[in-house]
Amino acid sequence: MTHMAEEIAESGAAAARCLDDNAAVFAALGARLRASDPAVVVTNARGSSDHCALYFKYLVEITLGLPCASIGPSIASLYRAPLRLSRALALSISQSGRSPDILAGQAAARAAGALTLAFVNDAASPLAAEAEALVKLSAGQERSVAATKSMIAGLVAGAALVSAWGGEAAMGAALEALPPRLGAPRPAPAALVEAIARANSAFVLGRGSTFAIAAEAALKLKETCAIHAEAFSAAEVMHGPAEIVRPGFLVLAFRPSDEAAEGFDAALGRCAALGARVIVVEAGAADGEGRLGAEDAGHPLLAPITMVHRFYAMAEATARALGRDPDRPRNLTKVTETR
Repeated sequence: MTHMAEEIAESGAAAARCLDDNAAVFAALGARLRASDPAVVVTNARGSSDHCALYFKYLVEITLGLPCASIGPSIASLYRAPLRLSRALALSISQSGRSPDILAGQAAARAAGALTLAFVNDAASPLAAEAEALVKLSAGQERSVAATKSMIAGLVAGAALVSAWGGEAAMGAALEALPPRLGAPRPAPAALVEAIARANSAFVLGRGSTFAIAAEAALKLKETCAIHAEAFSAAEVMHGPAEIVRPGFLVLAFRPSDEAAEGFDAALGRCAALGARVIVVEAGAADGEGRLGAEDAGHPLLAPITMVHRFYAMAEATARALGRDPDRPRNLTKVTETR
C-alpha cells in the first residue's frame, strides 16, 4: 500500500482529531468574530492549502454574506506593498507553516490591522507561533508528497469555523457525524480508472463550493498522474475553454448538492454533446457508468469533503495504473518554500 493510500484511509481520524482538539477554539473564535464583526475576510495560502482557502471563501460568502478574497503572498514577500486591513480577518493555511512568502503574508496582514488566524498542521511551526489565533489541523505526519488527510482536515476546519461563527446548527451536526464517513474508501471502478489513465488532458469542473475541490483534483491529476488538467467553474467552461473539447476529451465533474446543480447539469450536457467523456463525482450516489459515488455528507456544503476523499483514492489508483509512484513525484518535494 502506498503512503498516499494509507493517508487517505486516515482522513476520518484526522478530521475527528481536528474537531476534538479545536472544539473550544472554534467556539471562542465564533464568539469573537460575531462580536468584532469583520468587514472582509482575506486568505493567504498556496497549493492544496489555497484550495482549502477557496472552499472557505464559498462557505463564508454563502452562509455569512461576507466578501472573502485571496491575497497573493508575493504582495508582501516581493512587492512589500502596504495593506489596509482594519476590521479584517486574515486566514493563513499551511501544512508545514514554514514557507517564507506565507509567513510574510501573515506578518503583513497583522501589521495592517487584521486579526490573523492560522490553520496549520505543524503546530510547532513559525506560522503557528506568529498567528494571533491558531487552529491545529491535527492531521498527523504525511509521508506522501501529495497532501490528502491534511487537506481534508483543512476543509473540516473551515466548515467548523463558519458553523461556529454563523450559528449554523445543521452544518455543525453534520460535521460531528462526518469523520466515520471518511475512512478507507472503496476502490474506484476499474473502468473509470482506465478512462482517466488514457487521458492526456482534462477539464475538471465544479461550481460554488465544489469549485475548490475541482481545483484540488486538477492539481492532484498533475502531481500524481502527470495528466494535464485545468479546473473551471461549470458556469465558465462554455465561454471559451469548450473550443478544445473533442470526442473522447475527459471532463471530470464534481456535481454540487445545492442550488448550483441544475445549471451544472446543463453544462455537462453540452460537454457531452461535443463528444466529451464525462465522469461525474457525486455525494450520496452509487458508482455507475460515468459516475463515481461518494458518501452522503449530511449537508450540501459538506459534500465537497466526501467527494474529494473518494476522488483521492481514484487518483492514487490511476497513478499506480500508469506505473507511477504517487508518493514520490519526479519533480516535487513535500515542503515548497517560495519567496
